[in-house]
Order: sequence, then structure tokens, then C-alpha cells
Amino acid sequence: MPKSALAWPSGATLAVLQQRAQLTTAVRDFFAQRQVLEVHTPILGRGGSTDAHLASLSTQLSGLAEPVTLYLQTSPEFFMKRLLACGSGPIYQLGPCFRDGEISWRHNPEFWMLEWYRPGWTLAELEAECCALVDQLLGTAPYRRLTYREAFVATLGLDPFQASLEALRDAAHHCSGIDAQQLDRDGCLDLLISHQIEPSFQGQRVVLYDFPASQAALAQIHQDAQGDAVAARFELYINGIEIANAYQELTSAQEQAARFHADQQQRALLGLPAVPADQHLLAALEAGLPECSGIALGFDRLVMLACNTASLDATQAFSVQRC
Repeated sequence: MPKSALAWPSGATLAVLQQRAQLTTAVRDFFAQRQVLEVHTPILGRGGSTDAHLASLSTQLSGLAEPVTLYLQTSPEFFMKRLLACGSGPIYQLGPCFRDGEISWRHNPEFWMLEWYRPGWTLAELEAECCALVDQLLGTAPYRRLTYREAFVATLGLDPFQASLEALRDAAHHCSGIDAQQLDRDGCLDLLISHQIEPSFQGQRVVLYDFPASQAALAQIHQDAQGDAVAARFELYINGIEIANAYQELTSAQEQAARFHADQQQRALLGLPAVPADQHLLAALEAGLPECSGIALGFDRLVMLACNTASLDATQAFSVQRC
């Protein structure tokens, strides 16, 4: 490639880099005032993400008796939960995470995540703290709270819990043009969220909660007012962009092992390679994870909103396109 064709300059202006540094300092000040401990956990681990919707990057470690595959962490969650099981108390981490195959105006394979955990807190308490942090960083604004069901009914006239799979496939095809006949229920719902629900949140700060139990990931499950099983989980959207994802954390080692197994089965059905589950996490849960709520916030997306840039490329010194 000719030298002139190399995208060598930073994608972010000096003003954006300065504002990013200010936001980083503001985050640390926010948690210091609340006596939440900053921690730094490894970006490499022996377990990767078993979630079929996430792809882990890996590398080979050759310095041991036998080569070992290590996975770049898609989130610091498992390491942080091990610290919680060690008695760390409330903790947060701000730093890089890695996910393969995610490149767009709001995705980069390497990105920064702000993640924090509050032992003994309810999801409602964590939601209030998340909104307080966002208000401090982006300025105050009202928040609209909607259940997952309310968002679908208001936007699409469909109840995501009661609608037939055929009705969901028809709606998914209608809004995207994609042949949805091979999509399962969650695949249809995800497509409808991205193509219909998220755009309806433009100009708003929206807390979406009570997701279907099939989308619980690492959250606990309970029944909603209609008697349907839902995840103890919320997502925060700002101007139609998902900015944060929070759980009332799963504490059962047995249930976590079952979900890892279900993930592996789904990966096999989709033709995806198996990824080793994190056995250290299961051991930590077995030892005793305190009841807690936790949240992951996309820091680069927050910078994008704060600086009013059009993409993550303009918030990072060097995105993957410039490496």
C-alpha cells in the first residue's frame, strides 16, 4: 500500500481527545466520591464468551509446558465477580474490551467499557446511580421508563410475549427486508429492536426493562405483572443508541453452569465453534457471590454522545480502520 494511502492520523480531533480525558476523570471522581473501588483485571483469560451473539478473539500463550489458548475478554465481568466473591465490596473498572466481528459507526473490535457492581443493591438503586452518572457527564434530562412489552405494543402493536413466531417473522421481514423465516423468536425480537424500537427512542433517554427470560444472559429471572417470566435487567438508550446494560446478577453456580451449557448447544446449532466456559467463575459462584446488581456502559458511545460525533472512529485515537 502506498504510504499516502495509509490512514495514519488519529480519527479523533485534539478537542475530542481532551474532552474524552475530562470524561474519564469525571467518571473516576464520581466513583471516588461514592467510595467505589477502582480495579484492574486481566484482558486475557482462559475462558471466553460462550454467548452465541458474541465472538471472542484469542491468542496462543507458548511459555508454558503446553501451549494455552487465552481469550481477550469481551467484558471484565467474570474477573470482577471473582473479586466480589473475594469480598471486594463495590467495585468499578474502566478500560478496554474486545469483540470480534463488530465494526460499524458504533462498534469497534476494541472498545472501552465502564463496568461496576453494587453488592446488596437492587436494580432500581443501580438504575438511579446510572442516571445520576449520565446526568453528570452529559447534562440533566428526563428519563422515560418502558417495559419491553410496552415498547413493542406502542411501536409495533405486537405483544412480544404472546405474538406467534409467524407474526414476529412477518414483522421482522417487513421492517428490514431480510428473509426472517429461519430466525427464531429472539432473532426476530432483536431485529425488531434494532430496526423499529431503537429508532423510536430518538431524542430521548429511555430505560427499557423486563426483557424476555430467554434474553436474561447473566441476570436473575422473575415474573412480571402479566405472569410472564422476565429478566431482571434494564438497558439505557440515549438518542436511540444503547448505552448501558444492567442485571440483577445471577448468583447460582448451578444455574450459571446450565446457561453455559445452553450457550454451547446454541453455538453448535449455529455452526459456531465451542468456547470454553469460565470455570473460575463457576468456582467463585460456588464459594458465594453476594447478591448484587451490575452494569456495563459503553464508554466510547458516551464520548460520542458528549462530543456529538458521528461515529466511534471519531472518539478513539485509533480505531481498527487506522491500526
